[in-house]
Amino acid sequence: MEKKKEITGCKKTIQPPVYLFISIIIIVVLPFLLPVKFIVPFPFNLIGIVPLLFGIISNLLADKAFKDNNTTVKSFQPSSALITKGVFRISRNPMYLGFVCILFGIAILTKCLSGCVVPVLFAVLIDRIFICVEEQMLQEQFGKDWQDYKNQTRKWV
Repeated sequence: MEKKKEITGCKKTIQPPVYLFISIIIIVVLPFLLPVKFIVPFPFNLIGIVPLLFGIISNLLADKAFKDNNTTVKSFQPSSALITKGVFRISRNPMYLGFVCILFGIAILTKCLSGCVVPVLFAVLIDRIFICVEEQMLQEQFGKDWQDYKNQTRKWV
């Protein structure tokens, strides 16, 4: 039985989709709790469908790439492949980028300025909690290949 390597001395069990779900709830509830200003009147708020759909499609494409390459989509688990094609040519983190787009789309659909703060906070949290550790793992595992990819592809967009 192979022992899993613990990353940076801490065990993380809450996966990014949980943070996404909590953020969606906050965005939906926030206009009722803190109606700062309604910035996008109907029907113009429907433009939020564009980033929402982009985020969903980006996540589906990234998930398919993980499955096609027989590697894990779960955070903090070692990857069996370094994926650099498809949506991974645009962003090193297309799933997280997709999550942020989903959140911005929902925030725009709610028409409330207070909801637009959530995707920004989400991006900062994801970067600090997940991305920095995942990129450290990829560096250790894939070395020069990872460094070359990192130098060619932006973290977000």
